[in-house]
Amino acid sequence: MMDHMSSWFTEWWRGGTAVVEAATQRDAARLAQLHGASFHRGWGETEFEIMLAERNTLVHRLRLGRKIIGFAVSRMAADEAEILSIAVAADQRGRGLSRNLLLTHLGHLAGRGVRAVFLEVEENNQPARRLYERAGFAVVGRRERYYREADGEQLNAVLMRRDLS
Repeated sequence: MMDHMSSWFTEWWRGGTAVVEAATQRDAARLAQLHGASFHRGWGETEFEIMLAERNTLVHRLRLGRKIIGFAVSRMAADEAEILSIAVAADQRGRGLSRNLLLTHLGHLAGRGVRAVFLEVEENNQPARRLYERAGFAVVGRRERYYREADGEQLNAVLMRRDLS
C-alpha cells in the first residue's frame, strides 16, 4: 500500500499526471513556443492556428496541471498519416512522457482509420530514434542532406514507418 501512496504523492508533488488531449486554437501560441524551443526552425503561432483548423491534421497537447508541456502533430491522407512534429519541454524530458504522448496519438490515428504512419527524423538524433523504435517504428529509407542546421551544415534524415492494426 505504501508504494502506491508514495507514487501518488510524487505525482501530486510534481504537479499531477500528464494528460494527452486534443489541442485547441487557444493553444497555438504555447505550441509555437514549445516548437521554437525544440527545433532550429520553429513554426509560428499562425502556422499552428492553420493546422489546428485543418480537418486532416490531428494535434494533441500534453498537459501537466495547467501547463502545456508538449504536443504531437500529424497530417492524414486516406489511410496513411505522417507525424510532422512531436516535442516535450526540455525540463520534462526523460520521464517517459514522450512515449505516452506518441502512443496515445497513434491510438487516435488508428481510431480515424489510419493504417500506416510515417515520420522523418534526423539520422543522429538517438533519443528520438529510440523513442520511435520502441513504439514500433522501423527505418524504411534515408534522405541525404534533408535538414539544414543554423551553421549551414546539412544532415541526413531517416524515414520511419509503423503499421497500425
